[in-house]
Amino acid sequence: MEKKSIFAHIQEMETQMGQIQSDLGEMKLIMKELLEENHRLTLENEHLRKILKEALPAEEGASLPQPHVSIESEYPNDVVGEGYDNLARLYHEGFHICNVYYGHLRMEGDCLFCLSFLNK
Repeated sequence: MEKKSIFAHIQEMETQMGQIQSDLGEMKLIMKELLEENHRLTLENEHLRKILKEALPAEEGASLPQPHVSIESEYPNDVVGEGYDNLARLYHEGFHICNVYYGHLRMEGDCLFCLSFLNK
């Protein structure tokens, strides 16, 4: 092989490796999105099953669904609204509620931004 053809071949391989690396990065992002969606749908499915279990006995007259209990504030005079309850529920289901990562799945435990938001 000539020196020029070897150099051209190495450069072509380098270009292909760069393309493979960018494809791998895209696939990792897609996989992350799919995992987050799968977790969200699993939680939603569990929630709907609970609602269905509560609804079936109510139709038969066995029991009435329990009223929603809101999260109590550390300040007794503050009124905690339904929005706060929803955000707290989302956080406990494993999603971020902070403005930095809102809606993303929490992978590494508690988020200080979310906790500070809940404690306001």
